[in-house]
Amino acid sequence: MVLDRGLVFMSDTRTNAGLDNISTFRKITLWEEPGDRVLTLLSSGNLATTQSVVSLLNERSKSPEDRTPTLLTAPSMFQAANMVADTLREVVARYRQGGLTAETQKFSATMILGGQIGESPPRLFLIYPEGNFIEAGRDTPFFQIGETKYGRPILVRAYDPALSFEQAMKLLIVSFDSTLKANLSVGAPFDYHLYSRDSLKLGPTGRIGVDDPYFNEISLAWGNALKAALDSLPDFERVPDP
Repeated sequence: MVLDRGLVFMSDTRTNAGLDNISTFRKITLWEEPGDRVLTLLSSGNLATTQSVVSLLNERSKSPEDRTPTLLTAPSMFQAANMVADTLREVVARYRQGGLTAETQKFSATMILGGQIGESPPRLFLIYPEGNFIEAGRDTPFFQIGETKYGRPILVRAYDPALSFEQAMKLLIVSFDSTLKANLSVGAPFDYHLYSRDSLKLGPTGRIGVDDPYFNEISLAWGNALKAALDSLPDFERVPDP
């Protein structure tokens, strides 16, 4: 999410290969060169694909003097997004070359890359499985990947670029809570990163578990508020008497 104050990232940690094979994996990756750049990558889709992409990006960034360009030397966020897109396309192509053409869809992944490099403004990109990408802007100030339909209406109604980080976190928790209650493929804990514009250093990061007191308070209060709002609306009075 793009705010006037900076960028906000949140991801769940649930992966599944069927209802009887559910695991927890971190889906957020951070890179930092203090004073120069901060990059945050969120991933959704096939776990083997996303882990391969992140591993390749990490490996190619460990020795930037021998492997140029890398995320740590990219001159702009646009170029960094190009590198992530190329790496994702490379990994998926490897599966195709391995004779898995019929199963290619199972190995797809989608990613969100955001951050800031140098004096350029913070930017946010949505990277598709095919390796192409789009950028967040005034009309589309936030991106979602994975299961989106249950939490999106809340973001559409309540998003405001002037939100504080505290308010944005509350909004995202409500959005995720609505999603996990409707879809078993999404679950806590939730990882987050709050990046302050022009700081060029990692901001607050953390993990919110299912037993987190604040999460449970917000979840309960939101459910009660929805019920109260529904009760406050006028009843439908056009049902004929039996």
